Amino acid sequence: MSTGRRSRKRAATTGDEVVPTSERQQHGDVERLAHSIADEDGRPARPFRTVDTLSAMLRRGTISPAMHQAGEDFRVLFHLGSLEPLRAANLARVPHRGTRDQSTSVRQGDARKKIWEALRLLGGIASPAGSCVWHVIGCEWSLREWALREGWGGRPLAQETAAGVLIGALGALQAHFGL
Repeated sequence: MSTGRRSRKRAATTGDEVVPTSERQQHGDVERLAHSIADEDGRPARPFRTVDTLSAMLRRGTISPAMHQAGEDFRVLFHLGSLEPLRAANLARVPHRGTRDQSTSVRQGDARKKIWEALRLLGGIASPAGSCVWHVIGCEWSLREWALREGWGGRPLAQETAAGVLIGALGALQAHFGL
């Protein structure tokens, strides 16, 4: 018989360490943050986070710290420019009747200009390097996902080739951002 309560999945524990649930681990490498951050109530917490492509490549020694920083700078600009894929609208930002100001902010505009300059340097968004940076760093697809879905000229790429495209693009971004 059901008691009417919903059971919550809790993170399993091994000794003193809490590990993520098996459902969470299905979505790629997961690790605990190295330092505490404040949660929504201001209490210290050490949540789990996924290991992104750039961090994994840095750990393997495939890219340099400066290339990693160039990728992170691009990602920050991408999000500042609000270029991420569409999601549900934030209802707190829906304009009220009578307001028509839906223009981008100056900060968003500056970030978008810098993104387009970087993409132009990489050969445009339709080039392999531009497409890879846009999707892998900006939209945060996995390198494998980009290689299979976008690739070069609509044809899938081998993952090693896709990694080479990303490494070359990161080298160009490193020079572009002056790192």
